[in-house]
Amino acid sequence: MKAFLIMPSKVIARGIEGVFSDLGEFKVEGIVSDISAREEVMLKNMAADVVIVDPAVFSHSSRAMARQQISEFTDAAVVAFPSIFMDEDSARQYDAVLSLYDSPADIIHKLRSAVSAPRDNVSSDGSELSSRERDILVCVAKGMINKEIADLYNISIHTVITHRRNITRKTGIKTVAGLTVYALLNNLIDPASVE
Repeated sequence: MKAFLIMPSKVIARGIEGVFSDLGEFKVEGIVSDISAREEVMLKNMAADVVIVDPAVFSHSSRAMARQQISEFTDAAVVAFPSIFMDEDSARQYDAVLSLYDSPADIIHKLRSAVSAPRDNVSSDGSELSSRERDILVCVAKGMINKEIADLYNISIHTVITHRRNITRKTGIKTVAGLTVYALLNNLIDPASVE
């Protein structure tokens, strides 16, 4: 099975790679130290079975949405390997949580379970919009352009475009006017706030 690592520590990343090499079941297909636009493209184009991420790569304010951010680019299982304290609520968003103190056999067992477990795909067709997607939809309905939305939420323009693509896929609506009507009908915006 293929794994993609998002680890700020090369020592930990190489350690995971060594465990995989020794046991032979997983193979590391890519290692990046953060989740920038370049890494998002790599992740999107790689057919990984599991993404192993250190939540430390996300800003403190975005850690609660880390799995959702990764799931925008891949259908792979998302597993945390925290080098920092992670509370139980944050841990629940992941398919599994690895520890530095896990034995190699435990790591492989957790990864196997995460990969084989059914997951609620965050970006699947017909699913409900996430809270961030609703925020983006409101901005679109108010006439904001991608750069304004990116600046407002401190995210990249590529991330805004991905959110918009997910909104279109989930709602089946391709036009700004149609999305505005959708936002109005679902009480996401006040009619007076639309330009």
